Amino acid sequence: MKKFSVTKQRKWWWLLSSAVILAGIISMILSWTNPEIGSPLRRGLDFTGGSKLQYELDCSIPNNCKPIEIATVREIVKNQGIADPIIQVVGKDLTGLSIRTKDLKVDARTKLEAALSEKIGKFDPNKTQSDTVGPTLGQELFQNGLIAIGLSFGLILLYLTFRFKFDYAFFAFVALFHDVLITTGIFSILGLVGGVEIDSLFVVALLTIIGFSVNDTVVIYDRIREVISINPNQPIDKIVDDAVNQTMSRSINTTLTVLLTLLSIFFFGGDTLKNFALCLIIGFTAGAYSSIFIASTLFAWWRESHPPTPNPAAMTES
Repeated sequence: MKKFSVTKQRKWWWLLSSAVILAGIISMILSWTNPEIGSPLRRGLDFTGGSKLQYELDCSIPNNCKPIEIATVREIVKNQGIADPIIQVVGKDLTGLSIRTKDLKVDARTKLEAALSEKIGKFDPNKTQSDTVGPTLGQELFQNGLIAIGLSFGLILLYLTFRFKFDYAFFAFVALFHDVLITTGIFSILGLVGGVEIDSLFVVALLTIIGFSVNDTVVIYDRIREVISINPNQPIDKIVDDAVNQTMSRSINTTLTVLLTLLSIFFFGGDTLKNFALCLIIGFTAGAYSSIFIASTLFAWWRESHPPTPNPAAMTES
């Protein structure tokens, strides 16, 4: 059977990744300059603080379930004296409503709901949600999330440097950064065009993606090191191709198994877990791709351009 060569087409893999990352970076810049968003990603209530109210019209009442007009909602909210709200009409039939604003007291939320019900229609009490987070706590959660991600990157780089060599560790780090950039870039696009927000679960998902991706990369690097020790005089491109072909089925099967579970959560797990599952789906797919097509080909390119100095005292690489 003819073996698949990842190194021969490496420029195409790099071009594909660059295109997706560039689209994400452009989206993050546009989001940052958008006054409504004001950051690379559309931050949810967990990070910004304030109140988030969600309503859905009760379709069991005759003639009550009709598309909500956002202009009507804006006028009602303005008449309640609520400044700078972020209002979205949601749901397949546009019968749901999401309002995010400054911290509202219980009385203010009750008056707003009553005014909306009078003008728009009766809401389903079982689908009404109200969440409040203080701005100080939201900012603290955001900063702690960034610290956790940065710390995980540093510890992984340190571990891989001791486990392999620095060039292995560096390109594994590049692959991890690739996965995080693609995931955040796609969520930035979704936030810009679809109003998708990130919350504390997004940070948890990114940390999970980092751990999953580095595990795949370590498996491939272990096999590359093993093939080098057995055939040290082979061209590095052939060594990498052999190592990737020996581990590819394992990486793909593992990722597909996890994706089946995540797809079930995405479609049947409810709104709370939908974005969490979507983040993992994107990140795990990017992680499997980067381990096979990015980390390995970058390493092959580097070793081809900068071959290691032969060490007569050691026949194997550690």
